[in-house]
Amino acid sequence: MSPDSTGLDAWVDVLSAVFMIVGATMSLGAAIGLLRFPDLLSRMHAATKPQVLGLFLLLASIGLQMRTLWVWPVLLVAWIFQLLTVPVSAHMVGRAGYRTKHLHRELLTSDELEAVVQKAAAKAAREDGSGDG
Repeated sequence: MSPDSTGLDAWVDVLSAVFMIVGATMSLGAAIGLLRFPDLLSRMHAATKPQVLGLFLLLASIGLQMRTLWVWPVLLVAWIFQLLTVPVSAHMVGRAGYRTKHLHRELLTSDELEAVVQKAAAKAAREDGSGDG
């Protein structure tokens, strides 16, 4: 082993350790946010944003520690899967929470979904009324 590769290995280890610590800290922050934030929408935000970046950093750390190229495509697929599924699931949980009134309206800055929900409720009421006659 040449002295240059030993120095490179040391830098890869340091970078990997930093990625692990920051990724784990972000995931811990997401977990704390889930427990401490007051309503569903705040918790949903805490669970999605730092968790995705934290997972990316942890996966990058694994890739750096493995020191093989074949592992990177697998880790990339895992991260892309997270990028695709986390926002969709958070969106569905947020809409379900909104419709079942599991949120604090006073914490909303703007409520863009209210008009859509009221329109859908009025349409359902009209359909129920016309179906009885």
